[in-house]
Amino acid sequence: MASRASPDTVKPADSLGPLAMIFRAAARYRGLIALAGLALVITASATLAIPAYFRGVIDSGFAAGADPAEINLWFRRLFMVAMVLALGTACRFYFVSLLGERVVADIRLAVQENLLRLSPGFFEENSPSEISTRMTADTAQIEHVVGTTISVALRNAILAVGGLGYMIYLAPSLTLLMVVAIPLVIGPIAVFGRRVRKASRESQDRIATVGARITEVLGAMKIVQGFNQEDRELARFAGNVEDTFAAARTRILIRSVMTATAIALIFGALTFIMWRGAMMVANGTLSGGTIAAFVFTGLLVAGAFGALTEVYGDLLRGAGAASRLNELLSETPAIAPPARPVALPVPPRGAIAFDNVTFSYPTRPGEKAIEGFTLTVEPGETVAIVGPSGAGKSTIFQLAERFYDPQAGTVKIDGVPLTQADPAEIRRRMALVPQEGVLFAANARDNLRYGAWDASEEAIWDAARAANAERFLRDLPEGLDTFLGEGGARLSGGQRQRMAIARALLRDAPILLLDEATSALDAESEQLVQQALERLMANRTTLVIAHRLATVRAADRIVVMDGGRIVEEGDHAALMAKGGLYARLASLQFTDQAA
Repeated sequence: MASRASPDTVKPADSLGPLAMIFRAAARYRGLIALAGLALVITASATLAIPAYFRGVIDSGFAAGADPAEINLWFRRLFMVAMVLALGTACRFYFVSLLGERVVADIRLAVQENLLRLSPGFFEENSPSEISTRMTADTAQIEHVVGTTISVALRNAILAVGGLGYMIYLAPSLTLLMVVAIPLVIGPIAVFGRRVRKASRESQDRIATVGARITEVLGAMKIVQGFNQEDRELARFAGNVEDTFAAARTRILIRSVMTATAIALIFGALTFIMWRGAMMVANGTLSGGTIAAFVFTGLLVAGAFGALTEVYGDLLRGAGAASRLNELLSETPAIAPPARPVALPVPPRGAIAFDNVTFSYPTRPGEKAIEGFTLTVEPGETVAIVGPSGAGKSTIFQLAERFYDPQAGTVKIDGVPLTQADPAEIRRRMALVPQEGVLFAANARDNLRYGAWDASEEAIWDAARAANAERFLRDLPEGLDTFLGEGGARLSGGQRQRMAIARALLRDAPILLLDEATSALDAESEQLVQQALERLMANRTTLVIAHRLATVRAADRIVVMDGGRIVEEGDHAALMAKGGLYARLASLQFTDQAA
């Protein structure tokens, strides 16, 4: 599972255009936006009011013969402003954070909804782990933008504009000096800040390499010690540690220089402005409270401009995250129902027909998985498909379930071309038992009724009984409510396979697809699974991909494939007598088994 990445690990975009997707998602919650905006204006205004009240406090409280009542009044006002600021900040944080989480939840749901519509071919060309990273790291960056960055940007924009206006009101000449000083102070700090971030990423990469090296070596400790490579691995690890130290030293040096530069520039500018202000106070041009309010406001304005330079980088990273998620949202399924799908016949017959089908996978367009493939399977017939690895056997299943469309030829179910029918309706008429039983991290009941979600308790136990799964299911600590772990880790391979068969039984589909459901099992488990399969295949059209030829002797027909084409067809006896590819494969397997 992908970890939650920090914002710095998300690649920024070249412009802020992709953020429009975030704004569209947020626009659905105008109430939250209004409340967050109101709290934002209140907190920014309260922040700007503090220097003004400090001015009154200093001018009234530090003058000779000051009126105690007036002093109390100014301090009460200052205290009220502080309370408003505290309450407003809490409300702003709540509403903005809530909006960010809501937007992220909606985007994640929309992306997942679209992903579930895409055909398997999309996930061949796009790594599921990379998609998972987009759903975690990129959405985390969007949450950061909505829940923090935009709020910070607006707040600091208000502070910068309002603060400059108040400073002009207080002392226009000093404000001019401040406007000149701010870029001179912020510019070098921003340059050093970018270098610090780059050095920090480099340091994080080195630390990640150390972690990966530890995991790799400790996970293969028997091999390391078995081949006496402890010293070599220690030397490799020492090199990684030194690289990490060197990167950290560079980061620390840059940060130290940045800190010294920032202190020198900030306090130098403040000293000069305060000196100029002190001279104006001495000349009677300004009051002491005015210069204090000016310096306080100047600090707020300088901090606001500094924050705005940081915010732009965050917005670019947010735009990059939004762009990548928008790619997933805008992806259209290659396999989709036609505008007016043709209804499949009712009741279903279970006939399958491949007519001169040619197909290449999207990731291998120059290589034909099957070519000129023609096969008709009658209702209730069992047809086994055999052949060497890469012959195209699994492709037949992929096309039958319309996970892909062929480049040439037609696939039909009960006489209806698959391209004219709704893919969901096609798949409702099929049940698949894969080579390895795929189970989800859920309880046994939910894994079983994946084939028919509304199945009753009685139907679930009937299916389990028919699949030779009842005994071990009843022995589970909590029966059907027992959590099976990731991928059904609490069950053996044979038990997982019988669960898959029970799931297919609950599906009760007229067409059954068996991808050699016994090839990875021991003899006892294979016998139990084979018995369950015989019950499952009764009165159903069955296509069997067979790797063990001993399991297909009872098939009505055996189709032998090689190089994506049918090279032989018949029953076991006829194919053995023919002495072709099937006979060679069978003789090799049976000789190995005898040996």
